[in-house]
Amino acid sequence: MKKYFITGLVILLPLAVTIAIVVFIVNFLTNPFVGFVSNTLTDLGVINRGFLFMSPTQVIRYGSQLIILIGLVVFTLLLGMIARWFFFKSLIQLSDKILHRIPLVNKVYKTSQEIIKTLFSSDKNSFRRVVMVPFPMKGSYVIGLVSKESPKMCSEKAGERLFSVLVPTTPNPTTGFLLMYRESEMIDLDMKPEEAIKYIVSCGVITPPEGPSEGSEA
Repeated sequence: MKKYFITGLVILLPLAVTIAIVVFIVNFLTNPFVGFVSNTLTDLGVINRGFLFMSPTQVIRYGSQLIILIGLVVFTLLLGMIARWFFFKSLIQLSDKILHRIPLVNKVYKTSQEIIKTLFSSDKNSFRRVVMVPFPMKGSYVIGLVSKESPKMCSEKAGERLFSVLVPTTPNPTTGFLLMYRESEMIDLDMKPEEAIKYIVSCGVITPPEGPSEGSEA
């Protein structure tokens, strides 16, 4: 029974984490507009009955979210097309400069901008190096992903070159710890980042294949 339970847990847990993340993103994107769209659909009487196990109210809400998501996708595509026009690029640059000069707003805007650029940057070396590092104390180890070299001021204070390492938590790798390690403290693993994430998500049940991983990067 224990083996069956663990097998079922390994199957369901990643699915549950994925659904939770998707639901969070959908709610985050649609909540500002769902009230307006729901009221519009109600006034127009487009949807006035339930569907399967859902009540009319739920059908209106989920239908509104679907419409909003489709609208956001279309709007994003159009915005990307328009952004290629010279005039719109100039307008974006002007608004960017204005937002960078507004007190308080510039802090939030600049931080968000840097995070987005980092996440979607073309730097393929980020999070490609899998290492084993001591955590939370010497003698015990965790698997981490090297993001990049730590800020220069941190390395100078430590008197040695430091690297920023993301240590994902299990079974939810979307959270974790950002730690700084010396090169001598990191043990490189011949493991792909995908294999490391699978190992973490499965709580150590799914282990990487033995032998060198094809295409792995140090």
